[in-house]
Amino acid sequence: MRILIAGGDGFCGWPTALHLSKRGHEVAIVDSLIRRQWDEELGTQSLTPIASLEDRVALWRETSGKEVPIYIGDLQEYAFVERVFREFQPEAVVHFAEQRSAPYSMIDREHAVFTQVNNVVGNLNVLYAIKDITPDCHLIKLGTMGEYGTPNIDIEEGYIRIQHKGREDVLPYPKQPFSFYHLSKVHDSHNIMFACKSWGIRATDLNQGVVYGLWTDETRLSEGLYNRIDYDGVFGTALNRFCIQAATGHPLTVYGKGGQTRAFLDIRDTLQCIELAALQPAERGEFRVFNQFTEQFSIQELAERVQRVAAERFGIQAEIAHLNNPRVEKEEHYYHAVHTKLLDLGLQPHLLSDELIVELIDTAMRYRDRVNFDVIAPSANWR
Repeated sequence: MRILIAGGDGFCGWPTALHLSKRGHEVAIVDSLIRRQWDEELGTQSLTPIASLEDRVALWRETSGKEVPIYIGDLQEYAFVERVFREFQPEAVVHFAEQRSAPYSMIDREHAVFTQVNNVVGNLNVLYAIKDITPDCHLIKLGTMGEYGTPNIDIEEGYIRIQHKGREDVLPYPKQPFSFYHLSKVHDSHNIMFACKSWGIRATDLNQGVVYGLWTDETRLSEGLYNRIDYDGVFGTALNRFCIQAATGHPLTVYGKGGQTRAFLDIRDTLQCIELAALQPAERGEFRVFNQFTEQFSIQELAERVQRVAAERFGIQAEIAHLNNPRVEKEEHYYHAVHTKLLDLGLQPHLLSDELIVELIDTAMRYRDRVNFDVIAPSANWR
């Protein structure tokens, strides 16, 4: 298939591009490279050294013999989006190209406005390009489990059957997003659903949990192909952040009591899910929603597991620090989300193992000199 990876320079996009290329798909990358600018803005950098996108792609060509064209530009510019679609004629678009951090969206008004304009307008431009240029193209859009919030009932996959005053209907599952970032994803979902209904577009919305891990078969081939991994309070996610903190002697930063329960998956399963969705696309006019995760943990559970593994395997006595929670969220709550559709398509999950935690801590120890301890604490406040 011809698969366009929007956001192909990012944490999920880069390994996805390599994986699909290795599997024989014709892959192209679209990226504005703005994620690298955010590192400069925040005074941080990836724990692992990451080469320029041009150097990454050149090394992949040498390593695999596969060509991966690059389009540098902003999805908010429709003329650019139109040119990419006309030249590449994608059969599937994997859309990772959005500002993906809840804390970043909550820094201040400017960051909230940027997040929503960037995400919603870029996604709308992709929808129009599919409609006008490649109407059979399948949109595979990265959503988030954070769209749902933490309701006191089971979270279904996108839709829920409702009985009300003697009548019944299947409706989109109610959304209670956590941040202006998560709200942008809700807006995307509504726009995609409308486009599918009105224009006959085919789309799969992947409501992804928190991604952990770093290595895939392709990214570990050479340091020039390494993926990024973040440890700061804005872009660093729970398990990855805890492992890096343990390796560098920093307390594990748990927000509040740590009873918040979230859905998680290994980055290798992100790659699986994307390809499964691409090879078994939605029908014309269908808006599918898959909950893309494999396990559920509380934040405290993850911190305690990292603490145990760090002690048993490295002799590191990691402290767990409970910080005042900068977020407005329930810290103890019911959480049970359905996630069967990707399993039905053939997903073979990589469940969280002590060995993966060991590998993350070991990687962090190798690159600990790249850590800026000043950016670990949360800096954005929801209140």
